[in-house]
Amino acid sequence: MVKLRENEASILQILKDGGGRFTVDGIEKISGLAHSAVMRAVMSLGSRNLLKVHEKKRSLITLNDEGRTYSERGLPERQLINALQGLGGEAPIDDALRATSLKQELYAIALGWAIRKGWARAKPREGKIELLKKPSEGDDERLLSHLREKEIVVVENLDSKLREAVQTLKRRNLLNIREETLRELELTEEGWKTVESEVEIVKEVSQLTPELIVSGKWREVELKEYDIKAPVACVWHGKKHPYLRFLDELKEKLVALGFKEMSGPIVELSFFNCDALFMPQDHPAREVHDMYFIKEPNYGNLKEYKQFLENVKETHERGWKTGSKGWGYPFSVVEAARLILRSHTTSVSIRALISRELEIPGKYFAIARCYRPELVDKTHLTEFNQVEGIVVGEGLTLRDLLGVLEKFAIDVAGADKVKYRPDYFPFTEPSVELIAYKKGHGWMEFGGSGIFRPEVTLPLGVKVPVLAWGLGVDRLFMMKAGVDDIRYLFTQNLDWLRRAEMT
Repeated sequence: MVKLRENEASILQILKDGGGRFTVDGIEKISGLAHSAVMRAVMSLGSRNLLKVHEKKRSLITLNDEGRTYSERGLPERQLINALQGLGGEAPIDDALRATSLKQELYAIALGWAIRKGWARAKPREGKIELLKKPSEGDDERLLSHLREKEIVVVENLDSKLREAVQTLKRRNLLNIREETLRELELTEEGWKTVESEVEIVKEVSQLTPELIVSGKWREVELKEYDIKAPVACVWHGKKHPYLRFLDELKEKLVALGFKEMSGPIVELSFFNCDALFMPQDHPAREVHDMYFIKEPNYGNLKEYKQFLENVKETHERGWKTGSKGWGYPFSVVEAARLILRSHTTSVSIRALISRELEIPGKYFAIARCYRPELVDKTHLTEFNQVEGIVVGEGLTLRDLLGVLEKFAIDVAGADKVKYRPDYFPFTEPSVELIAYKKGHGWMEFGGSGIFRPEVTLPLGVKVPVLAWGLGVDRLFMMKAGVDDIRYLFTQNLDWLRRAEMT
């Protein structure tokens, strides 16, 4: 007579009724047992050569919110082509795009894909778009329809063309993809002999209760052996978002390197965001397409900064005492008082330089949210974080700055190597851009840096060199975590959030 535990006997019976083979998921549904209970029994039966476990990896795909919208309304390029057909096959690009009812940030995507697929062509000189052919349903559209109907699809079950379409939609960030292991159980020859013979069900106790102890029944029961290798149910404990943990770690590293944290307001005066940085008031970066202007109130108060304001005004107009000729235009104090959402963290550095608490020599940093009206895609958001730093002291050179940047890219972002290329900013000279490389991730731009010009430091009363850098901390995290879409930093995908190992 073969002795089996209750769960083991139940699983063997299900396998017998199923012809000798059954999936773990199917056994869970029929038996009502938890996954962990089934797998513990499977491990025990496997160790006794009563069954075999066959494993097969598979990928499950579902539509995310954006993909679901396109499955109902059509991809942006399809909506553009439909609108173009309604306009007679040729129309001004702006008219055709407006006729789609797409959001403005999707215009470039719709136009780009329509041209890429050979459905239409642009006529730049005329500012028009022309329909080349009436397109049939593409594989990507066929997959969207299939997913809308089935909701969950196994990639391995798709034909070759739809599997290629999976990669296309994945790159367009329209899918949720989840890997899973499918386990199938099979009775061995010994297992068949067991299920066809007489079986004794052994009742075991896995936990000593107060009742068993008080009544003395613990002497009569058989205690279940504890298997430390047996699988248990996953428990997702509460934890901080991986990106927030990364920012905390970054702050700790900077503080350990001797940097002090500086801060500034999100709603900023144009004086700090632009003017004090020797950025002329007619600079293209100060237009509405590069900044968010506050509607109400429009202007702030500069009385507190009157001394610095006069110096900056003179510097812009005639160069003041900096040795520069300035920009040679009438400086507007009203424009300097304009309120905006800060477009970079360098405004925080300017506030630190005029602070009474500024120490020379000194090292300061800020990790702050910035805002720009960008076109949202896999590498750009309208709001983003920057890590800003300044080093103030006698005798500082470009070599010192490059050393700081290299340490950042390698120690913080986990880059394999870095390189620099010359750049231009109105407020630094020389200016360099940091580019870092990581195997499997490629080269990525992180941001700009340089040494503040005398036109920036002298009007603020600082007479020593100031090294300054402003890097995209979002991209630092992307490289470290292996994320290739910046929108994933703010995802609500619980599976990724639970399994992310970034610390």
